[in-house]
Amino acid sequence: MDIGFIGLGLMGRPMALHLAKAGHRLHLWARRPASLAPFKDTEARAHISAAAVARHAEVVFTMVADAPDVREVCLGEDGLAAGAAPGLIVVDMSTINPNAAREIGRALAERDIEFLDAPVSGGETGAINAALTIMVGGKPAVFARIEPLLDVMGKSVTLIGDAGAGQVAKACNQIITGVGVLAVAEAFSFAAKHGVDVARVRAALLGGFAYSRILENHGQRMLDRDFKPGFKAWMHQKDLRIVMEEAHRLGLMLPAAAATAQLFNAIVGSGLGEEDSIVALRMLERIGGEG
Repeated sequence: MDIGFIGLGLMGRPMALHLAKAGHRLHLWARRPASLAPFKDTEARAHISAAAVARHAEVVFTMVADAPDVREVCLGEDGLAAGAAPGLIVVDMSTINPNAAREIGRALAERDIEFLDAPVSGGETGAINAALTIMVGGKPAVFARIEPLLDVMGKSVTLIGDAGAGQVAKACNQIITGVGVLAVAEAFSFAAKHGVDVARVRAALLGGFAYSRILENHGQRMLDRDFKPGFKAWMHQKDLRIVMEEAHRLGLMLPAAAATAQLFNAIVGSGLGEEDSIVALRMLERIGGEG
């Protein structure tokens, strides 16, 4: 199948490579030529614009930073809509506001272009290992057509509901993971202040009701002081901004998410935004006079 892919960064690059290895013909566009280098040994074809990608593809995946980027790629002067034939399927795998996803989907529908929002969870490791969790919003018939492609990139693919529902599920995911990272960081900081062996505390907690994947995976990385980004802190800040925007719009009280969002604001404001989100531990240490 002829597949377009736009957004070849930390996540998009390995996702697109999986599609190429599965035998699909890729059509690519990137703002930075260096992003295309990993595809030099594939049959992928680079194009001069998103519109040019759309002219050659049956399905186009986008994986960019935020809603303005998605709008520009889809609806801009040289965006996908400018080059698309009726029936093109656009699958946005970015994490954006649910209402923005719905608005972009409606604008594309006016031009006979199908749209799915399909944000992912799993970070760079999940993208590299084709082990992403993919949450999809859109028409069931369109989802059925592209589900085999999503299976190439992920281990868990779920149609959540109508347009925007995938982004709602991803926001829920970011609440749980963000609060979870902060909870583990707080527990480790508490243990360390008491002079207790944090590794032994973690080992004990893993055997009880406090067990979580975050405690297991991210907790070990905190112990190892491995802040190399798999999911950058500024990205989690952006995702929690979406959560809080929607909470404000809906009149929802989300106290744990709000506190976590404030911590990530402090992380980014302190110049640690390019580190992994587990740098929350280092932020707490600084506040507590340890770092």
